[in-house]
Amino acid sequence: VQLVESGGGPVQDGGSLRLSCVASGDTSRRKYMGWFRQAPGKEREGVAFTFDWTQYTDSVKGRSTISKDDAKNTLYLQMNSLRPEDTSMYYCAATSRIPTDALVASNYDYWGRGTQVTVS
Repeated sequence: VQLVESGGGPVQDGGSLRLSCVASGDTSRRKYMGWFRQAPGKEREGVAFTFDWTQYTDSVKGRSTISKDDAKNTLYLQMNSLRPEDTSMYYCAATSRIPTDALVASNYDYWGRGTQVTVS
């Protein structure tokens, strides 16, 4: 399984970005997918998850939307009303097993290299 993120970059406070994650490889191994972020000196934090349901961390609820286009093998994260505290490296993650906690990084097997989001 390979995951390649894109769509990050610099953005003004209050702006929007749409992150994309193109997935390839065995679809059964990437059945459950999510977005995580990690700022320097901080732990990796779960942001959003999707399968038959969606789940968001409290800090992005109402401002972000996770979606998936199976025909394009692509996972998206639309982020609106961005704040400086959203500045982070954003990672796409996948696993073949239903995660016991969808926003915990240790429950995922496959990771992309990340895309940087900087809000100022």
